[in-house]
Amino acid sequence: MTTLATQVSIAEALTTVMPGGLPFRFTAYDGSAAGPEDTPIHMHLATERGLSYILTAPGDLGMVRAYVMGDLEITGVHPGNPYELMRLILDSFHFQRPSAAEALRIVRSLGWSHLKPPPPPPQEHLPKWRRTFEGLRHSKARDKSAIHHHYDVSNTFYEWVLGPSMTYTCAVYPTPDATLEEAQYEKYDLVARKLDLKPGMRLLDVGCGWGGMVRHAAREYGVQALGVTLSAAQAEWAAQAIKREGLEDRAEVRYLDYRDVPERDFDVISSIGLTEHIGVRNYPSYFGFLLDRLKPGGRLLNHCITRPDNRFRHTGAFIDRYIFPDGELIGSGRIIAEAQDAGFEVRHEENLREHYALTLAAWNDNLVAHWDEAVAEVGPATAKIWGLYLAASRAGFEHNTIQLHQVLAVKPDDRGNSHFPLRPTWGS
Repeated sequence: MTTLATQVSIAEALTTVMPGGLPFRFTAYDGSAAGPEDTPIHMHLATERGLSYILTAPGDLGMVRAYVMGDLEITGVHPGNPYELMRLILDSFHFQRPSAAEALRIVRSLGWSHLKPPPPPPQEHLPKWRRTFEGLRHSKARDKSAIHHHYDVSNTFYEWVLGPSMTYTCAVYPTPDATLEEAQYEKYDLVARKLDLKPGMRLLDVGCGWGGMVRHAAREYGVQALGVTLSAAQAEWAAQAIKREGLEDRAEVRYLDYRDVPERDFDVISSIGLTEHIGVRNYPSYFGFLLDRLKPGGRLLNHCITRPDNRFRHTGAFIDRYIFPDGELIGSGRIIAEAQDAGFEVRHEENLREHYALTLAAWNDNLVAHWDEAVAEVGPATAKIWGLYLAASRAGFEHNTIQLHQVLAVKPDDRGNSHFPLRPTWGS
């Protein structure tokens, strides 16, 4: 164990909690430094406020606050795609909690005044305890607020990041060199083939985003498609896209909570990227509602981010405060079990995590290509948050700390018939 002198520099304090060493160069405003000098990536703590952020919110939250506010400067990677830094952190960043005596000496040396938390960045969502005033967790009002925080950033910003498809979910790459647009088309078509869409069918797409699945189903398969989203900005954009494509007679997107959809007897339901937002405790009512809205023999395709195991744990502070307030992840086993307990028969599932890593890499590339416009549209702090989030998520999928599962289920009829073929018909 490192023995600390009475006075500890910032770099020395950092190396105390990083006994394995730093994978990048670190310097601080007090003149101290640590880490290899020849690495292209350099992290510089520029201000005392930045130190206060880090000391008062240990872990990713304090570092992100300092980075967003410009107190922690990173060079050697583009702010729109700091993937190489995220990869280094996942591969080589091993934090060790200091003993009580070490922590006391560090704080005494760096200054007790740094334990007064600075105001958080304006982009940060409220802590969980304060969100109670917006309603109970996953109440309709609080879910609407959480969705607004993430999805109503700016449609123009999303167009630059997501590309022409305006699809903010994992693509499916038919080949490694496929374009993002080709892969998003393939994702929608894979969902359509798994649902066995045919002309005249009625599709409900819950959490429909900007209406990509709704428009694909109506345009390519002649389906009567209804999508619902809790984002007013998404609903407005989707309505305009439906009109541009001349699909008003077959496609509709409503600004509506999925729990308020009055129609029943849908032939198929797709849920692409909604399950992460509803809360694990709400799975029984979620799957129960979807089952109730399907005809006997109707299929459900549930597409969502998962954990690699089924042990519940809270989302990290960065994701909860800046990206998906109140979001929750669990393993595919829990999702399948909840669908079965609700009355679904699960017929197929697959893990597409490598595809999501490729998707995120493409989104990072888009953000870099439109960096100046993105900064002008949403400000440098929000743009940096997105670059960090996309790159960190890509590294997470590559390292198998998160996954992406599609689960195909069916509502059997009263005699237990699922109206399912002997073998899958959707191909790869």
